[in-house]
Amino acid sequence: MVSTLVWLPTGVIFVQYFYTLKSVKGRSMQPTLNPDSSPWRDIVVFNRFAIRVLRQYERGDVVALQSPADSKLVVKRVVALEGDTVKTLPPYPDAEVRIPPGHAWVEGDESFHTEDSNTFGPVPLALIESKLSFIVWPLQRWGPLHKHFAPDPAAPRNHAWRAEKAAMEREQWRNSRITVADK
Repeated sequence: MVSTLVWLPTGVIFVQYFYTLKSVKGRSMQPTLNPDSSPWRDIVVFNRFAIRVLRQYERGDVVALQSPADSKLVVKRVVALEGDTVKTLPPYPDAEVRIPPGHAWVEGDESFHTEDSNTFGPVPLALIESKLSFIVWPLQRWGPLHKHFAPDPAAPRNHAWRAEKAAMEREQWRNSRITVADK
């Protein structure tokens, strides 16, 4: 009984302010999360400390945030930060948007199956609650999210090579739509 009284608040504090485990469902972040090749939902570790305490927001981070449209928790990628200019995608009404102070532009990796800033506009940084730091399940994808690099041209042209090439091309296309603000 005494150990429960000691460890329960410690666990609650750890989950509220440091790290939390979440199951990610849906197609909006494919193929980064829940790729079609996996029969499982991804289970990932989100870092709350980096967002809530350190305020570390970077372009390319995969974050969990409260949707401004309906307040449900969604997982998206930070594409642009304050001062940056984004060439938007439909259904957003303007062709370009300059991100206001204290906001970010977030998008899903699968642009045809996502409700993101192209639907609701720039989101306040206060709605971001954590950023993804590690994939726990499925085991074959265990580890941190990695940056995409051009695949080795000498490597065999198998499924993994094609997937890495496609991921790199998606990232290049996404980055080509952003004009980063001068600091």
